[in-house]
Amino acid sequence: MYEGSDAPRTRKGLRKAKQYDWKDSNMALFGSDTEKQVKKSAAETEPAWQGLGNEVSLKIWRIVKFKVVAWPEEEYGSFFSGDSYIILNTYKPNPDSEELAFDVHFWIGRYSTQDEYGAAAYKTVELDTFLDDRAVQHREVQGHESELFQSYFDEMVIMEGGAETGFRHVKPEEYEPRLLHFHGKGRKVQVYEKTPIKANINSGDVFILDMGLELYQYNGKDASKDEKFKAMQFMQKIRSERNGRPKTEVLDEESTESTHDFYKALEEEEEDDLDSGIEEDVGGQRNLYVLSDASGELELQLKAEGTFTKADLSSDDVNFIDTGKELYVYVGSGASAEEKRNGLPRAHEYLKKSGRFSAGITVLSEGRYSSGFEAVFAEAA
Repeated sequence: MYEGSDAPRTRKGLRKAKQYDWKDSNMALFGSDTEKQVKKSAAETEPAWQGLGNEVSLKIWRIVKFKVVAWPEEEYGSFFSGDSYIILNTYKPNPDSEELAFDVHFWIGRYSTQDEYGAAAYKTVELDTFLDDRAVQHREVQGHESELFQSYFDEMVIMEGGAETGFRHVKPEEYEPRLLHFHGKGRKVQVYEKTPIKANINSGDVFILDMGLELYQYNGKDASKDEKFKAMQFMQKIRSERNGRPKTEVLDEESTESTHDFYKALEEEEEDDLDSGIEEDVGGQRNLYVLSDASGELELQLKAEGTFTKADLSSDDVNFIDTGKELYVYVGSGASAEEKRNGLPRAHEYLKKSGRFSAGITVLSEGRYSSGFEAVFAEAA
């Protein structure tokens, strides 16, 4: 695993610097300076896309100064909260057919800058164009990743900081202590790096304190069996990667003395301003909107509330299907260029205004398949 990063995206750098607040961000960047910079920095043909679309595969890239840089395969599933990434899953919907399908995601880290995730969004659209508009596009936000996105990895690890200049492999005896937070149930257990302070320990989850040559697994008294199991697997993986050198110890909250070395190693700060972004998803009423420029101006209008079917979708416009938990952008085959160009930016703006930036966004063209999209209408039938 990559270890460490350079300022300002180290743990301390993030805590000291005022970071861009993703909830106050604006995705309507197309046609802006960001778009111009992306176009300027990109070659006539994006090198990262060459050779794609011909075989089943999973590919991940990170955005570095408006450029698309391949992420090492051994790090797939590990992401940094200060970065934005693009993920392409190429698969066969029908094992008996050679036809390929594509899901392309851009993932926004909690402390990724507006320029970075704007570039990721732009490049995601560019990748879809490269694939002849055959991909289903997804926006993923840290802490609220879709089940489809999570299914690509045996485990997801969200680390503090960013890969500003690459990473170095650090010897275990030179490690800066790090606290790993395990939260969730079943396949949804995720791993988040937190600042190693006592205030970040709670009774509902499991934590690993990584001291390099000493690994402590701390089980909160109300932690789930899935969190405990995932943490045990993760601790053994770390130990194996370090050739079995680290000593390991499993601690239960109710039987661990306050004088234990685990507690002594944690700092005495009262507050941590680097949260993982974990929030509970809130459902709501299903609504159908139409983004249309038929009047001469681009307008988003409510078309139906509560109950509607696929027959209500307009082939001449861009449709927003808001399930309360996720927003689907369905691009009709007859939608204008202006409507198509503004689908994703307007979706982002819509969620921002509704105070639900963390909700997922899926963009698909008429005739393309998405299991989540189909499920929305199956539930309504």
